[in-house]
Amino acid sequence: MLEVRNLTKEYPMPGRRLAVLSDIDFTLNDTESVSIMGPSGSGKSTFLYILGALEPPTSGSVKLAGRNPYELNEKDLASFRNREIGFVFQDHHLLPQCSVLENVLVPTLVSPPDDSLKQRAMDLLEQVGLADRIHHRPHELSGGEKQRAALARALILRPRLVLCDEPTGNLDHESAETVVSLLFDLHKSRKNMLVVVTHNLEIAGRFGRKFRLGSARLQPA
Repeated sequence: MLEVRNLTKEYPMPGRRLAVLSDIDFTLNDTESVSIMGPSGSGKSTFLYILGALEPPTSGSVKLAGRNPYELNEKDLASFRNREIGFVFQDHHLLPQCSVLENVLVPTLVSPPDDSLKQRAMDLLEQVGLADRIHHRPHELSGGEKQRAALARALILRPRLVLCDEPTGNLDHESAETVVSLLFDLHKSRKNMLVVVTHNLEIAGRFGRKFRLGSARLQPA
């Protein structure tokens, strides 16, 4: 379970503090998926980064499976984030010098050696339709293929929580539909928690629970 209580995020400004998130409560049960919408600059990405243990809140708590990552030391926080959380961003962030297979395996580099991880990566790439692209470099892929590779990378360590920040924002309609369908299929088969930030009403409408972030508040949509 993901539990957020009394979450606030503020940034110092000349003569005042800007509240991006204010007193937010949010709970996500195991295997549940939700979408979050809101205007640009409303704090959606900031909220996602806090959930993903990338940016600490000003106040309040975040607990994933009963643990508050912001109470961990730097080393344990990095390990927690690597093992428990998978990220998919609007920009795929693939390493240009690495093959598709090597990119998917990047999160495993800090794990103990495990021969099964390469096979798991190849299985994931087959699931996302990239079995014939494993040795290609990112520049040899289409936008949709890059995002599918990023999805496989996010899932390689079987994270408890998957966070997606505008995962189809840079894709054409057909590629976006493919990525979203894969996202749902993999979520159902792997039974993780899924949070997707999107501007796309059609995509948001496919989730059982929908939220809107605005005026620093998170409300059911």
